[in-house]
Order: sequence, then structure tokens, then C-alpha cells
Amino acid sequence: MKEAHILLVDDEPNIVMSLEFLMRKNGYRVSIARNGTEALEAVDRTSFDLILLDIMMPDVDGYQVCQHVKQRPDRQQTKVIFLSAKSREADLQKGYAAGADLYIPKPFSTRQLMEQVQALLAA
Repeated sequence: MKEAHILLVDDEPNIVMSLEFLMRKNGYRVSIARNGTEALEAVDRTSFDLILLDIMMPDVDGYQVCQHVKQRPDRQQTKVIFLSAKSREADLQKGYAAGADLYIPKPFSTRQLMEQVQALLAA
């Protein structure tokens, strides 16, 4: 089985660093986008197995990125997990409405996140 390719999208460098370390340690290929615009460009250029996506970013928000991914016929297999400090019920509903496969509120346990990532990629 080929190693899964994961796109990390977050404008918070510390989160990107820790997630990148975690994903690489678990054997995944990792690309990074530091904002929504970079994420859109990355998605148009490359097919990812999974996107870990922050919602609140300065330019293009995570909802828009997710919708963009899910609207592309050639990206239908891409799984999207929102990682967000926005954890109200309305935020979760909006995330799932945008096409997210999973919505994990921050702060989250890295162990739980890895279990979810592995389960989604195995599905």
C-alpha cells in the first residue's frame, strides 16, 4: 500500500510543526499550506488522501477550502478533517455541510487524532 499523502492547513506554526512531526512519525507523506490560498493551490496541483484543515484563517477559510475540494470530481476520494477551536454545534454543522468527513475541536488529543486519521484512511 502506498503511503498516504496528507495536506496540513493551518496558519499557526506551532500546530503545523507538531502535526507534521506526528504524521511523519506515523509514516505519512506531508505537505503544508500556511493559509487557505496556499491550500487551494496545493489541492489544484496535487491529489491528497487526507486534509487536516483549520477553519479560521486570514484569507480563505477552511469551509471554502473544503467546499473547493469536495466540488472537484477528481478529488472526491480526498478525506477532510476539520481541526478547529470553533466548537459550537452550529460550527460543526457548517463544517459537515461544507463536506467534512470529520470535525475535531481543538484542543485535541494527538492519540485520538491519529486513530481517526488511520480509520478514515483505511475506510
